[in-house]
Amino acid sequence: MTKPLASRIAVVTGASRGIGYATARALAKAGAHVFAVARTQAGLEELDDEIRSDGGSATLVPLNLTDFDGIARLGAALNERHGKLDILIGNAGVAGPSSPLGHIDLKAWNDVMAVNVTANFQLIRCMEPLLKQSGAARAVFITSAAASKAPGYLGPYAASKASLETLVRTWASETASTPIRVNLFNPGPIRTRMRATVFPGEDPQTLDTPEQVAEFIVPMCASDWNETGRLYDYPSRRLLGFNAPS
Repeated sequence: MTKPLASRIAVVTGASRGIGYATARALAKAGAHVFAVARTQAGLEELDDEIRSDGGSATLVPLNLTDFDGIARLGAALNERHGKLDILIGNAGVAGPSSPLGHIDLKAWNDVMAVNVTANFQLIRCMEPLLKQSGAARAVFITSAAASKAPGYLGPYAASKASLETLVRTWASETASTPIRVNLFNPGPIRTRMRATVFPGEDPQTLDTPEQVAEFIVPMCASDWNETGRLYDYPSRRLLGFNAPS
């Protein structure tokens, strides 16, 4: 039986845990060969074991996304090995400090922007030529309602997600006449380590799991997904225009 994503090549960032881990595994189970990118080698190796047990395949890429030259090297390696990229999942992110803006130092601000914004910009730059070689390229970037709600004490994170959304909106406009489909995905509150760090008093058992979220991301990566320039809001299960509140 042919799997729906057979012969497709995917890159997933932040793949060593949480939503990235679950999405990488789900994509591989659907037949894609996954390039799993993350800083944590142990988490990647655990993912590889799971993917193999599911009958899938992956290439592990231990990489800190603030190594922008490393992202370029990944693009070059993909070009040499496969000559294309079909699926890009921009999932990696950091929460940054939970503090009033006036108490946050510049380094902490720059660290959040480097991972949540600049790394995704570099991914777009380096992967777009490969995505153009696919007949049906799909890109999904993980955002947050913090981008529009601007909650107090999460300034760097909220600002970075707002910047990411603008970056993705721009790219979606630029690629609208190509086979590349570019969208955002807001998972809402999910049972992840990052969420537990930011909201330590929250009961994780009340939250959906990354595996549940991944079930909704995978269809956005299929060749028959034709929407572009949209935001899928998981809490409401609604596909929104970029200007709609999330």
